[in-house]
Amino acid sequence: MRINLLGDTNSIIEGLQLLTDDLNIQLHKEGYSINVTQRVGPIQVSNKDGKGEIFYEEKIHFYRAIGVWVENYTKSGEFDVTEQPQFQTSGVMLDVSRNAVLKVEEVKVLLRKMAVMGLNVVMLYTEDTYEVPDYPYFGYMRGRYTEAELKVCDAYADTFGIEMIPCIQTLAHLSMALKWGYAKDIRDTADILLVGESKTYEFIENMIKAASKPFKSNRIHIGMDEAHQLGLGRYLDLNGYENRFDIMNRHLDQVVSIAERYGLKPMIWSDMYFRLGSKHGEYYDENLVIPKEAIESIPENIQLVYWDYYHDDEEFYRSYIQKHKELGKDTLFAGGAWTWNGISPNYGRAFETTEAALAACKKDGLPEVFTTLWGDNGAETPLTTALPVIQLYAEHTYHETVTKEHLSQRFHFCTGNHLDDFLILNQLDETPGVMKNNLKSSNASKFLLWQDPLIGLFDENIRGLNMNNHYQELVPQLQAAKERNPHASQVFEFYEQLARVLSVKAEIGIQLKAAYDQQDKGNMATLLEEFKELAKEISVLHCKHREIWFSLNKPFGWEIIEFRYGGLIARFETIQLRIQQWLDGSIDRLEELEEKRLVHDGPNGIPEGTLGNHFYHRIATAGNFHM
Repeated sequence: MRINLLGDTNSIIEGLQLLTDDLNIQLHKEGYSINVTQRVGPIQVSNKDGKGEIFYEEKIHFYRAIGVWVENYTKSGEFDVTEQPQFQTSGVMLDVSRNAVLKVEEVKVLLRKMAVMGLNVVMLYTEDTYEVPDYPYFGYMRGRYTEAELKVCDAYADTFGIEMIPCIQTLAHLSMALKWGYAKDIRDTADILLVGESKTYEFIENMIKAASKPFKSNRIHIGMDEAHQLGLGRYLDLNGYENRFDIMNRHLDQVVSIAERYGLKPMIWSDMYFRLGSKHGEYYDENLVIPKEAIESIPENIQLVYWDYYHDDEEFYRSYIQKHKELGKDTLFAGGAWTWNGISPNYGRAFETTEAALAACKKDGLPEVFTTLWGDNGAETPLTTALPVIQLYAEHTYHETVTKEHLSQRFHFCTGNHLDDFLILNQLDETPGVMKNNLKSSNASKFLLWQDPLIGLFDENIRGLNMNNHYQELVPQLQAAKERNPHASQVFEFYEQLARVLSVKAEIGIQLKAAYDQQDKGNMATLLEEFKELAKEISVLHCKHREIWFSLNKPFGWEIIEFRYGGLIARFETIQLRIQQWLDGSIDRLEELEEKRLVHDGPNGIPEGTLGNHFYHRIATAGNFHM
């Protein structure tokens, strides 16, 4: 439709021009008149007696408001809608370090969607995927962003009133940066910096300077999470054992001082203080005691980020928010979109944890929240699948409670996609044998794709669950979803093919072992033909996965996923060779099939209501993948 905005539009017109295609509108003097007023108060949009009206406070509120106005105008002639922001800031943290680095153009696509949703903060989590002058190996061949690329992203975000905050690491999670020779003098353990070493702080200053330079924001996230072996590597050799609270605080003091020299206000993940206050080193220990002296030594102007995407109990979140408040620091909350579970998203757990967490944040007055889009173990899951959870955050940002119907309507307007179709993707991992909403994060679609049928490490986990049939039933559902969601057709095409592969591959190892145990050469010959066809379907899946990767991400990192496909296809060639040799009598035994199958229970057993949750190196082999 054509619209004509009246009033002071100088601050919002540039961003609106970038959103005309997303909103399906044209700006025209002869268009429908909408009077726009900026003032303190909630968002109000209305259309009465042929006159449109929008009231908003912050720039981001306008883009939310114009979307709500257009959505309601297309549904009914007259309306009057008020939305009260629940949080000061709300948004997204993008993991662009765990293999996948989102292309600049795709960052812009996401920013436009965030603007229409009304989300006003975005962090780019970059462990080593940004340029640091004087350290050419930092982010080498990892798809790192240039300063110019980050400036483009920041300027684009700023157009909509979205604050882009650099999010880096200054203690742990730096294994990719510290693996090169230049880092030998600043390395405590494989992924932790050497505290107290002058070269370490020279390095950190260079990181902070480079990471913050492209951005207008004076805030920076400096990490500091999960430094489990802090002080226990080279530091221990040089200094002996020291209290880790003391090591942590001395280091944090130095890093904060560096940040302050550059006019930056830092935030950190809060878990290390909680882990160090727990007898068992746990983050979510309700009986932890953080020493008073440790609390008093936390730098004054630091913000703490309470990250938690594991609990579905509102009261747990409230208790932990209170524990953070007792530390006397500003607290932000970070939930999770559960896009890192494996090769498909876990919306069940994402929705349950988000509902509980954000209800607690509202009741306890936490002003800043964001959802994390981690990409653990290769970033196999396309970023597009996070959109339903991002939308959920957006709706909770402007409403006390959110119904499924409201969320579905807003999701369709903001993305052009159907929420119920996206939720089908839950069933790739919420399979027979898995609890409702997959609250313990089973990832069957991942381990059934990558496991070796000749070894069958997970065959006992799925025995009797009729998994082939489960995935076979998903194929037509995903095929129909592909047709209904043209904006996400590539995503559904990929998952349709994944379901097609798993509808045969899930149980083929069980069938192979049964045929061998019975010495049934007729059945084994039939399976040999199935392996040949399945190999072709896996090659198709490889191509579809590659297409979606290159549409969203820089090329760097795809080689990791390709090694997995290549390994699987190579194993299929060997499996076919071994079966054929046994059938024609050139070998008399298949030793792999003579081994008794055991349940794959992993180092921590199998949580109740799950079939297991594993990373690739635990799926592909029972051997030492790192040799």
